[in-house]
Amino acid sequence: MSPSYDHHHSEGSLAAAAGLTVFAAVMLLLVGFLDLLRGISAIVHDSVYVHTPDYVYRFNVAGWGWIHLFLGIAAIMVGIGLFKVSTWARVLGIVIAGLVLLANFLFLPYYPLWSLVVIALCAFVIWGLCVVRHD
Repeated sequence: MSPSYDHHHSEGSLAAAAGLTVFAAVMLLLVGFLDLLRGISAIVHDSVYVHTPDYVYRFNVAGWGWIHLFLGIAAIMVGIGLFKVSTWARVLGIVIAGLVLLANFLFLPYYPLWSLVVIALCAFVIWGLCVVRHD
C-alpha cells in the first residue's frame, strides 16, 4: 500500500523548502552588505577602482557607488523579509538579486574578481528562491 500524496508534503520536502529559503535570505543579506560596502567605498574614495577608458558601459564610479548603495539597502530589506517566508519577499528577492547581478556584470571592468563573486552569490539566491514552491 503506497502512501497518498494528494496535496500533502512530506516533512523532508517542507524542511528542504524552508532550508532553501533561509539559504537565499542569508545569501541576499550577504550580497546586500557587500554591495552596501562597495557603494560606500565608490562614493567616498572612487580611486580604489580601476578606471577603464574604452568600456562600453562607462559610467562615473561614484554613480556606480550610488547604484550599489541603493541595491544593497534593498537587498538587505528583502533579505530580512525572506525570513517571514512570504511570496512578496520571494518575488522581490528574485528581482533584487537579478538587478544586483546585472549591476555587477556592468561593473566587471572596475572590480572583476569581486563582481564575479557577487554574480555567483546572486545566481545562488535566484536558484534558491525559484526552486522552492510553497502552497
